[in-house]
Amino acid sequence: MTFYSKLQSYENFNFDDFLSKVDDNKIEQIINKNDLDELDFLALLSDKARNFLEPLAQKSSQICKLYFGNSITLFAPLYVSNFCINNCVYCGFSTRNNIERKVLSFEQVHKNAEIVSGFGIRHILLLTAESPVKTDLKYLKECVKILKNYFDVIDIELYPLTEDGYKELGEAGVTGITIFQETYDEKNYKCLHTKGAKTDFRFRLETCERAGRAGFRNLSIGALLGLSDFIKDLFFTGLHAKYLQETFRSCDIGVSFPRLRNAVGGYQAKVEISDAMLVQAICAMRLFINRIGITISTRENNELRSNLIPLGITKMSAASNTEVGGYAEKNNTKGQFEISDNASVRQVKEMIYKKGYQPVLKDWMPL
Repeated sequence: MTFYSKLQSYENFNFDDFLSKVDDNKIEQIINKNDLDELDFLALLSDKARNFLEPLAQKSSQICKLYFGNSITLFAPLYVSNFCINNCVYCGFSTRNNIERKVLSFEQVHKNAEIVSGFGIRHILLLTAESPVKTDLKYLKECVKILKNYFDVIDIELYPLTEDGYKELGEAGVTGITIFQETYDEKNYKCLHTKGAKTDFRFRLETCERAGRAGFRNLSIGALLGLSDFIKDLFFTGLHAKYLQETFRSCDIGVSFPRLRNAVGGYQAKVEISDAMLVQAICAMRLFINRIGITISTRENNELRSNLIPLGITKMSAASNTEVGGYAEKNNTKGQFEISDNASVRQVKEMIYKKGYQPVLKDWMPL
């Protein structure tokens, strides 16, 4: 059984009927519970629950401090290629967009890694657009070999691989993976992804399962908020995270809450995700899965990120650049999306300190 089976089990579930019956008393009861079931979690994602943001935030903060203390891990992304075979209608790297395409040379990878490590960052996220030809396993393993000279933790966010592919990258030094399903609505997914390997909904959905079996330590997922129904996408993200946590008990499971940002191509969000909805999603996830890593990236502005810290955040990106090799040189290549928080690592650290939390640049090392 894979998570796809779990997803299908809700195919005939009447979400509208369930959500229409959620009332204030129900929300108060759930907030006071210690162990939430799936439908409790769904209720916390309802419109009615948005009237309880303050008690939700307080409970979320208490739980996070219990399991994670006051530490916030910092990381930075490094894009090494924007060549892509997919047409994802919302993405700046989509094959339909007329942008300059680029793959970093190994010398350029060295140069960018040196700059990012100079910020004090010890945790790097290696990213590519999706082109198995331009960035094949041999190329990726060489990048990892280079990055090991500069960073203690190397995670990846790239096109889905086979289990054997993940084993090769694990042996090279990769410790974790981030993969966004984008949306858990399979029908809408097919409308949003019209060309390329990414059209295979199920293969992408089961990516973390292959990586987990390959021995990866960190498995992180998320839905791109704004593409589909807010409640359903967050609900299935939570169920997916719970499934991974129960299936791969030795792994650290993480969730991100990326909101759609402006990008080349001009795609407009179909669903407007307010700040209040984002807060609700973070708190509901924390109450549903107490020991879950929660990441907020530089998609969000500095002020909002600062305010979100006490709600249960455990990980943040800093000094991000979504252009290929953008740390070392400014060129005509476009980033995957627009950054909202341009603060330096030093400024992000100061922000975290002011909130009474401890920024962590290096929390563990692989054996």
